[in-house]
Amino acid sequence: MSQTLSASTLLAVPLAPLVGAVFAGIFGTAFGGNWIGRRVSHTITITGVLVAFILSAMTLKSVALDSARFNETLYTWMVVGDLKMEVGFLIDSLTAMMMCVVTFVSLMVHIYTIGYMEEDDGYNRFFSYISLFTFSMLMLVMSNNLLQLFFGWEAVGLVSYLLIGFWFNKPSAIFANMKAFLVNRVGDFGFILGIGLIAAYSGTLNYSEIFSKSGQLGALSFPGTDWMLITVICICLFIGAMGKSAQFPLHVWLPDSMEGPTPISALIHAATMVTAGIFMVARMSPLFELSDTALNFILIIGSITALFMGFLGIIQNDIKRVVAYSTLSQLGYMTVALGASAYSVAVFHLMTHAFFKALLFLGAGSVIIGMHHNQDIRWMGGVRKYMPITWVTSLLGSLALIGTPLFSGFYSKDSIIEAVHFSNLPAAGFANFAVLAGVFVTAFYSFRMYFLVFHGKERYDQNPDAHHDHHDDKPHESPWVVTIPLVLLAIPSVLIGFIAIQSMLFGDFFKNVIYIDAMRHPAMDKMAEIFHGPVAMATHGLMSLPFWLALSGVALSYYMYMINPRLPAAIKRNFMPVFMLLENKYYLDWINENILARGARALGVGLWKGGDQAVIDGTIVNGSWKLIGWIAGLVRRMQTGYVYHYALVMLLGIFVLMTWFVWLNK
Repeated sequence: MSQTLSASTLLAVPLAPLVGAVFAGIFGTAFGGNWIGRRVSHTITITGVLVAFILSAMTLKSVALDSARFNETLYTWMVVGDLKMEVGFLIDSLTAMMMCVVTFVSLMVHIYTIGYMEEDDGYNRFFSYISLFTFSMLMLVMSNNLLQLFFGWEAVGLVSYLLIGFWFNKPSAIFANMKAFLVNRVGDFGFILGIGLIAAYSGTLNYSEIFSKSGQLGALSFPGTDWMLITVICICLFIGAMGKSAQFPLHVWLPDSMEGPTPISALIHAATMVTAGIFMVARMSPLFELSDTALNFILIIGSITALFMGFLGIIQNDIKRVVAYSTLSQLGYMTVALGASAYSVAVFHLMTHAFFKALLFLGAGSVIIGMHHNQDIRWMGGVRKYMPITWVTSLLGSLALIGTPLFSGFYSKDSIIEAVHFSNLPAAGFANFAVLAGVFVTAFYSFRMYFLVFHGKERYDQNPDAHHDHHDDKPHESPWVVTIPLVLLAIPSVLIGFIAIQSMLFGDFFKNVIYIDAMRHPAMDKMAEIFHGPVAMATHGLMSLPFWLALSGVALSYYMYMINPRLPAAIKRNFMPVFMLLENKYYLDWINENILARGARALGVGLWKGGDQAVIDGTIVNGSWKLIGWIAGLVRRMQTGYVYHYALVMLLGIFVLMTWFVWLNK
C-alpha cells in the first residue's frame, strides 16, 4: 500500500545543511565578526548534513519498503497567465536514492575536511560553502518542476565557482573557476532553451503535467522546419547536461577545477554536481524515449568522452588529475547508458561511482597530506608501508573502478557494456567499441597511478620541487578524521553493487519512475533475460572480454612501471606527436582560448566600435542632434528681424502657391 511522506520532514532535509551554511558563513567569518570558532562551525555544519542523511535514509526506507510517494507543491512563487512557478518536491525511488548518495558522500567529505583543511585560514568559510552546496544539490534532486530544478542547477554551479576558486590569491585557481563558470554557461544556454520550449508548448513546468503531455509534444514539428519538436527539446536539455556533467567538448573545465581543495573534488567532481546532468536525463526519460535522434546524439557524445578522456588519464602525473580524467571517462559511460535507453543502469553506475570515486579522491587527498602536499606521482613510491589504511582503501576503490567481479563497479560497468551491446540504435556500434576499449584504458591508468604511488622504490626524497624542510620527511598516515571516511566509503564501494543490482535494474525499484519504450529500445528486456543473480553475473564476468581487458591493463601497467620503467620513456620518445596531442589535451584549450575566445572578443570589439560607437552613438544619437543643429543654423539665418525681408518671403510664398495651383488645374 502506498503511503504519503511528511512535507515538514522532507523540508528539513535541504534546510538542515542550509542552516549550517548560514551560521558558519556569517558568524564564523569576518563578515559576521568571527563570533564562532572552528569547532562550532564544523559541528553545526556536520550536524546539519547528518540530520539530512538520517532523514534521507528514512525516506529511502519508506519509499523502497512501503512504496511511499510524495508529489506536492509547497509554495507558489508566481503565476503568469496559465504558467505556475512553484517550489515543490517529488519523492520517488530515484529521488530518495539520490538524496542518500548526496548526503552520505557530503557527510564523509565534511568529516574528512576537519583533517584536510586543519591549517587553512578559510576553514569556516569552506564548511559554509560545502554545506551550501549540499543544500543546492538536494533542492535540485528533490524538485518536482523545471523551475526548481534550474534553481538547484545554477546554485550548484555558483557554489562550485566559489569552491574551485576557494584559494582566491592563487591565479591558477581564479582562472579555473572562471573557466568552469563560462563553460557551464554554454551548457546552461541550451538547457534554458529546452525548458523554454517545454513551457511554451506544454504550458507547464511541472514534471507530471509535462509527462502527461509528452505524446502531444512528440507529434509536433519545430516551427519552420521538418525537425521533431521533441528532438530539439531533448538535445537542448542534453546540452545542459553536457556542461554540468562535463561531456566532450564541454568537459574542459573539470580537470582544471582540481585547483580547488581536494574535499571538493570528491564532493563536486565525483559524486554529486557532475552527476546532475545524468540525473536530469533519467528524470526526463519519458521525453527522451520519443526521440531516437537525441538518443543517438547522446550515445556518440558519451562514447567520445568515455574513451578519449581515458587516454588523457594515461599521461597525467598529478594524482588528482588522474582521478579527474577517470571521472570524465566514467561520466561518459553513464551517458552511453542513457543513450542506450538503459536509464536505470546509468543511475546505478552513478550511485556505485559516487562511492568509489569519492573514495579515490579522498584517498588521493590523504596521500597528499602524507606526502607533505606533494601531488606528483613520479616522486612517491612505496607509500603503502607508511599509510596502510589509505593504501588498502585506495586499492579497493581502484578495483571497483576497473570493474573487478564482485566489486560495485563491476555490476554497473558490465551492465552498461551489455546495454550498449543489445542496443539497436545506429550509434551503438561505435559506442560498443568505445566502452570496451575504455575498460583496458581505465585499468591501465588506474593501476599506473596505484603502482607509482604505493609500490616500488621510494622516490619522495628525490622530488626537486619539495620544500627543504620536508625533503627527507617520511610519509605518514593521515589522522582518523581522514581515514574513517575512507573506510566508510570503501564498504559501499565493495558491496553496494552486489546488494542493489537485482532491485535497481531488474526489480520494481524504478517502476513508474523511469519510462522505456521496450518495443523500440529492448536493451533492458534482453539484459533481464540473461540475468541470473549477482553471483552468477560475477562468475560469468571472470570469463568475459571486459574482465580480460581490465586484467591486461593492470598487467601492462605493472610491467611498464614496476618491472621495466624505461619502457614508458622509450614509448614517449618514439611516439612524441601522440604524446604532444595528449599533453595538450587534443588542443581543445588552445582552440577555446585562441579561436573561440579571441573570436568572441573580436566580435565584441567590432559590435562595440562598429555598432555601439559608430552606428548608435555616431549616427543615431550624435547624428540626429547634428542634423537638427544644422537645420536650426540654416533656419536661424532667415530670422533677420527686417520687415522687408519678411514681406519678400511672403510675396515669394504667394507666388509659389499660385504657380502650384495653376499647374495642378491644367
